[in-house]
Amino acid sequence: MKVAETANKVNQFLERIMPLLTPLGVVLGVVLHSVFLELRPFVTLLFAIITLAGALKLRIRELGKAASSPFPPLFFFLTAHILMPFVIFLLSSLIFRNDHDTVSGYVLLYSAPTAVTGFIWVSIFRGDPALSLALILLDTILAPLVVPGTVRLLVGSHITLDMTGMALSLIYMVVIPTILGVALNELSKGKIPAIVSPYLTPFSKICMILVISANVSAVASQFHPNNIRLWIIAVVCIGFSVLSFTGAKFACMAAKLDREKQTSLFFASGLRNTNAAMTLAIQFFPGSAALPAVLGVMFQQTIAAFMGRLLLGKREDREQ
Repeated sequence: MKVAETANKVNQFLERIMPLLTPLGVVLGVVLHSVFLELRPFVTLLFAIITLAGALKLRIRELGKAASSPFPPLFFFLTAHILMPFVIFLLSSLIFRNDHDTVSGYVLLYSAPTAVTGFIWVSIFRGDPALSLALILLDTILAPLVVPGTVRLLVGSHITLDMTGMALSLIYMVVIPTILGVALNELSKGKIPAIVSPYLTPFSKICMILVISANVSAVASQFHPNNIRLWIIAVVCIGFSVLSFTGAKFACMAAKLDREKQTSLFFASGLRNTNAAMTLAIQFFPGSAALPAVLGVMFQQTIAAFMGRLLLGKREDREQ
C-alpha cells in the first residue's frame, strides 16, 4: 500500500509540473544528445507504454455515449483533420516559402491524433468526459489512415513519403497499445487498471521525457542560439497553437454546442499528440522537418492552460 501511495504522490507531482516536463525532455536531449541517442532503438516501445497507460482508462461504453449524438465527433474530424491542417498548410507555405521540409513538419504536427492529455484538461475545465474519451479513442484508432492520408494530400508532391512505414509505426505505437488497454479494462471490468495504473501512470510520464529526449537528440545539432530559423519556427509554433485553440472555440460557438461539449472539442482540437508527430518526423521525414514537432512539444501544455483560462474561464468560474 505504501508503494502505491508513493507512486500516486509521484504522479500527482508530475501532473502539477506537466508544462515543465516537455521542455525538460528537450533540454536533456540537446545537452546530453550522445547519451539519449542510445535510446533511439527503444522509442517505439517507450511510446507504446505511454499509449497503453492512457488507454487503460478508456471504455467502449464511452463510444456508445458519443454515438448517441454523432454530430460532435463528425464536427471534430471536420475541424481538426480537414480544416485545421489545410489552414496550417496555407499559412506555413506563406511563411516558409520554398522550405518544404518545415511546411511538411507543420502539416504532420497538425495531422497527428488528439493528445490523451486532453482528458486531463477536460476534467479540470468541467467538460464532457465521455465525449473526450470517445474522441481520443476514435482518433487514435483511425490515426494510421488519417495521418498519412492528410500528409500525402497536402505535401506528398514535395517530399518522398514512406506511407506504409508511417502507418505501421502508428499501429505499433498507438493502435495496438490502445486496443490492448481498452481490452484489459473491459475484460477485467476495471480491475487490471486499478492494480496497474497507480504504477504505470507515473512511469509513462517518465517514458514521455525519455521519448522526447531521444527524439530531440537526433536533431540536437540544429539547436544553437544563432540559428535564426529555429527561433522563427518556435514563434510560429506558438502562433499556430494559439490559432488552433482559438479556431476550435469559435467553431464550437458557431455550431451552438453546449458548454461541456465545447470544452471537450476545444481541447481535442487544440491539443495534438506531439510525441507521435515528433517520432514520425524523426523516422520518416528529413531532419529539419522534425523541428515544428519538437518545438511544439515544448509549448503545447503551457498554451493549453493559458488558452483554457482565457477562452473558457477559470475553473472556479465554471463550477458556479
